[in-house]
Order: sequence, then structure tokens, then C-alpha cells
Amino acid sequence: MDENMNHDCHLPEGRKSHHSEKVKKNLVTRLNRIEGQIRGIKGLIEKDTYCDDVINQIAATQSALNSVAKILLEGHLKTCVLERINEGDTEVLDEVLLTIEKLLKK
Repeated sequence: MDENMNHDCHLPEGRKSHHSEKVKKNLVTRLNRIEGQIRGIKGLIEKDTYCDDVINQIAATQSALNSVAKILLEGHLKTCVLERINEGDTEVLDEVLLTIEKLLKK
């Protein structure tokens, strides 16, 4: 198992994430950067920036979001999904397949 993950997928109070503080900090840092990119795109549009330049910034932002999704999915597969399968809960596979389908539609 990944040493950066906690294994708290089935806490009594409901479903919880499994991320260590290090992973959460990494994700928040990435999301803060993405938030800045979104504000920058808005500013480019407000300044009537050349469309191709704006589109390139949008593509970079989408790539950054995909990176966050990849980190989350990897952690989810290695912890929560594995734990649920080991407990005999194979319904989690349908859940993950639906999630992957949603990610691929983008």
C-alpha cells in the first residue's frame, strides 16, 4: 500500500477520503494553482485576449485538473476500492467504472 495514504474508507460516520496530510496538502496546492489559472483565464477574456491564447490556457488548466483527478483515482483504487473488494463488496467496481467513464467523457 502507498505510504502516503490513510486507510479510513469505511468510518461509521460515512464515506471519508483516505488521504494523508501530505497528499491533501499537495492536492490543495494544485487546486489553488488551478483556481489562479481560472481567474487568469477570466482576466484574459475581459481583456479581449486573442482566442487561441485563451484556449491554450484553458487546455493547460484542464490538464492540471486531470492531474488532480489522476492522483485521487490512484489513491482511491489503492485504498478504498481494494479494501472494499477484500471485504467482498464487488459493487465498488461498478462505482469506479462509472467514475472512469465520467472522467473519459471530458
